[in-house]
Amino acid sequence: MERILVVDDDTELCELVAEYLAAEGFAVEVAHDGELGVKRATNEPFALLILDVMLPKLDGFETLKRIRAVSHVPTLMLTARGDDDDRIIGLESGADDYLAKPFNPRELVARIRAILRRTKPELLAEKLTVGDLELDCGARSVRKDGRPVAVTSVEFDILTQLLRHAGQIVSRDDLSLRALGRPFHPLDRSVDMHVSNLRKKLGPHADGSERIKSVRGVGYLYALCSSANKPRPHA
Repeated sequence: MERILVVDDDTELCELVAEYLAAEGFAVEVAHDGELGVKRATNEPFALLILDVMLPKLDGFETLKRIRAVSHVPTLMLTARGDDDDRIIGLESGADDYLAKPFNPRELVARIRAILRRTKPELLAEKLTVGDLELDCGARSVRKDGRPVAVTSVEFDILTQLLRHAGQIVSRDDLSLRALGRPFHPLDRSVDMHVSNLRKKLGPHADGSERIKSVRGVGYLYALCSSANKPRPHA
């Protein structure tokens, strides 16, 4: 079970986050001021740090600066102040992502998993092969029949989810959380637009059948043609 350290002086929020993340399979510990956060983050092995900006003793920016001097622990900054300056300072201080309060706990989990995917070496080495498509998660590259296909970062994340569940329906909500980092909204057509672009770039299967199928009101399915195999992850 991966350990996450939450550094926040809001004890009620810490309890809520700890309860929610525990249900998602994480072991959560807390520190309620910046000095203690630095001490624990630099002396104990944590998979990820959730760090508030407004902290007693040391603010979140100074806390992260001291941690970064000796540790590269992945860090998600969490704050009630969501203006651009705070977000930019946080990212420039070494934060891996930034989330403003109040937040949807599902979005918090999605962002945590996205950071862990980007920073865990064993996942960076992952490759997925389904039929004529090969995804290299480390290089974030796509090849079709051995030839490179240029895709955007969001398109890559959507395609990764579809290939991991090839032959199964993936909901728009899951695609939005994992690729865009936000819950799906019925009026938001972003996922549909990115899937449309993927269809144009990848084309149909060699036998002419549809590669990515829409499932009305639910989501999308990467269809397996007769020559395609189920996903084969390999390093």
